[in-house]
Amino acid sequence: MSRLPEDTISRGLPGETAAAAPRTRREARERYRGTERRQARGLPSTSTGARSLRQAAKPGASLGTGYLGLGAAVLAAIQAVAGIALFLVHAPGLSNPWLPAAAWALYLVAAVCVCLSLMTYGERLTGTAFALICVVLACVVTLDFVGIFPEHDLARTASASVAAGFALLPIASLRPAKEVGTAIVVLGAAFVAMAVTSTPITPDTMPGLVSMLAIVVVPPSIALFVVHRFRQLVQRELDRVLVQSNVQAPQFAVGMLASDELARLDLAAEKLLDAVANGSDPLPLSDASASVAASLATELRLHLIEGRRETWLYHAITESDHLGRSVSVADPQGLAGHLTPAQRDGLLQALWQMVGDGRTSQPGVPVVSVTLGPIGSDGHPVSDERMDVPIVFESRGVPRRRLGPTAWSALQRIGPYTDSVRDGVLTVVAHCVVDRHPSM
Repeated sequence: MSRLPEDTISRGLPGETAAAAPRTRREARERYRGTERRQARGLPSTSTGARSLRQAAKPGASLGTGYLGLGAAVLAAIQAVAGIALFLVHAPGLSNPWLPAAAWALYLVAAVCVCLSLMTYGERLTGTAFALICVVLACVVTLDFVGIFPEHDLARTASASVAAGFALLPIASLRPAKEVGTAIVVLGAAFVAMAVTSTPITPDTMPGLVSMLAIVVVPPSIALFVVHRFRQLVQRELDRVLVQSNVQAPQFAVGMLASDELARLDLAAEKLLDAVANGSDPLPLSDASASVAASLATELRLHLIEGRRETWLYHAITESDHLGRSVSVADPQGLAGHLTPAQRDGLLQALWQMVGDGRTSQPGVPVVSVTLGPIGSDGHPVSDERMDVPIVFESRGVPRRRLGPTAWSALQRIGPYTDSVRDGVLTVVAHCVVDRHPSM
């Protein structure tokens, strides 16, 4: 029998098209994000299956990046006030001050419109809106450049064009890094081209030009880096909290992906019962509907069987975006279920420390491999009430010196351990003494 059962839900009732079942939690989440198609197929809006899938379809929160965007907007506003003051100081000496003034007017109107849009529709910025903002900023830079070109002193007279760089600070928290990075590169290239064509490059003007270019490019680049790292940090901590919930899980259980699958099974059962209740599929059931009902029962039994084979450690690894691609587990006897909560916590903490950022030189190759068993190996006895479970960690590409006191303290919570390094592979063998009949 195949490990993954046939997708009865996607097959549905006669006349419905088939679709492959999701294989990972991320695939299931992305498939149902932003859509409520299943709820709209004639089922009550309060049904359990429709409600579960509608909740799963809701997009996630902004992970707190809105606060970073608010701070960046305040910095952009402060720079705009300083830029306007600088423009007013140099305006009497400009040959054509009306073009820079028009650039500032356009910049302020665009800023007010973006603020109103965010206040009305929330922290969302569509691709079309971002493209429109880039066009407006390009017009601001062009008007400012044309107005100050006759002065041949870009570093001293540029004002609205410099503010365009600071306008990208809050946008860094609303759009993907690649799009904002492209805008930063284009803006920097425009300033370089303007400096070469309008300002004589001399030892006296070079420091001012370099400083101005740094003011335009560096702040949004730093904002982009900070937002990217902040999102990585929050996502990693959320993933870690999700994994940590398995510490108190039963010895054998179904995971969150199985819960999503059960919600889909519930929805399919509701569809079948609703078809029988409203007379669209009268009793006795047709061959196709009877086959669907039999497949539903089979999948439910398979979920019950899997719940007696997969331990908490299997779900903790496979349902984690970080550990899932960096850790491989070999536990054919299901020994991980015998560990106490304290030992489970130490095992997970050690794995997080060994994995680190999860980056390897060879994509797809696990950073850490964990092997549990066999019982009583290496001369460690087994009694009727207690047994020794050896846990072997093999860490590739992670030097021993990178593991700090936190990792070794976590290993101590598992049990006595020994470590060795050979051919660049760090091997840690921990002997975990557990109850033969756990209470969990």
